[in-house]
Amino acid sequence: MLWDVCMTYKISRKNFTEEQKNTMWNLWSKGKSLSEIGRQLNKRAGSVFCFLQKYGGIRPVKPKRPVRALTLHEREEISRDISAQLSIRAIARKLNRCPSTVSREINRNGGIASYRAVLADKRAWIRAKRPKQCKLQVNIELRNIVTDKLANKWSPEQISGYLKCLFPEDKAMSISHESIYKTLYIQSRGTLKKVLQLQLRTQRIMRQSKKFNTKGNARGSIVDAISIHDRPKEVDNRAVPGHWEGDLICGSKRSFVATLVERTSRFTLLVRLDGNDTNNVVSAITKKIIDLPCQLKKSLTWDRGMELAKHKKFTIDTEIKVYFCDPRSPWQRGTNENTNRLLRQYMPKKTDLSVYTQSDLDKIAKELNERPRKTLKFLSPAERLEEVLL
Repeated sequence: MLWDVCMTYKISRKNFTEEQKNTMWNLWSKGKSLSEIGRQLNKRAGSVFCFLQKYGGIRPVKPKRPVRALTLHEREEISRDISAQLSIRAIARKLNRCPSTVSREINRNGGIASYRAVLADKRAWIRAKRPKQCKLQVNIELRNIVTDKLANKWSPEQISGYLKCLFPEDKAMSISHESIYKTLYIQSRGTLKKVLQLQLRTQRIMRQSKKFNTKGNARGSIVDAISIHDRPKEVDNRAVPGHWEGDLICGSKRSFVATLVERTSRFTLLVRLDGNDTNNVVSAITKKIIDLPCQLKKSLTWDRGMELAKHKKFTIDTEIKVYFCDPRSPWQRGTNENTNRLLRQYMPKKTDLSVYTQSDLDKIAKELNERPRKTLKFLSPAERLEEVLL
C-alpha cells in the first residue's frame, strides 16, 4: 500500500498495475525486447519504453521502513490513545517508546487536535523518500575525473577499477561502475552532462540486460580449413603470447576494416582494407603482421568468413597458422568480438569506413590499447604486452 505512496511517477498515467510493472521488470532483466514485453502485457511498445526510460532501464529499489521507525500500527495506537485523552508519557509507556518520539510524531502531524494515523504514516514515507545527493554531485574532484575519462571513451567499469588502483585507501575517491551508470541514466542527469552518454560504447539512453543474444551467420566452406579444435592447448589458457583472433567490421558503402587482437594482452591492430575479397584481406593483414617479433607470430583464429579463403598463402608468408571457428560460433573468438564492440565507439555502425586512413586507424588502436581493462586487472593492453614480452 505504502509503496504506491512513495513511488509516485508520471508514468502511472499509463495505467500499469503493480503486477504488470513487476512482470515488465522481470522480462526486461531477461533480455526481452520492448515489443515482446508489450505483447505479453497487451500494451504498446512505446508505453513500455516510456516506463522503462523513466528509470534508465534500472529497476528501482523498493524502499524499506527503518527498524526503529514508527509503524502504521503504532500510529493507530497513538491516535486511539489521543482520543482516550491519555498523556504523551502514558502513550509512550504503552508503546515502549521515548516520550520525545511520541511528542515529535504528534507535533509534526497536526498536533493533538488534528493527528490522523494514516496521513501521518504517508507523510513519513514521503519524508523518507527524500533523495540523497549522489556521490558525483558532492565530490567535485571525483566528478571531474569521471567526466574526463568518460569523454575519453572509458567505460564506467574501467573508470571504477582505475580509481581503486589510483586511490586504494581513499574511499571518498572510489565509486562503483553501477553508481556511474545510475548517475548517467537516473540520478540528477545534469550532474554528468547527458552528452556523455554518447561516449559510452553502446550509446544507449537506458541500460539493457546482458542476456541479449546475437546469432552467428552460416558461412561458405573453406578449402583445407584447420578447425579450432585442432588448435594447441596453450592457446586456451592465454599464458603464451602471440596467438591472435581476427575478423572484419563492416561499414556503409561496402567498406571494411580488419581487426586483430592478441589473446594474452588484448593488444589490437587495425588494418585498412580496399575490399573484403580474399586477395585484398590476406595481402593487407600480411603487411601489417609480418614485421611483428617472432614471439608474437604463432597462430590466428578466424571465423568462417571467405575473406580468409587463401589462408595457406597467409601462413606461407607469415609463418602463422590459421584456425577456423565452428559455424555460428562467435564466442569461440570472444576476445575479438568484445574488441569489435569497443571499436564501435570510434566507428559507429553505418559509418563509411573507407574515409579512415591507416594512420587514423593506428591512432584509434593506440587509444584503445592505452585504456585499462578489467580482465587485465586494469592494466592497459600496451602495458600487459610489454610485461609478457620481457
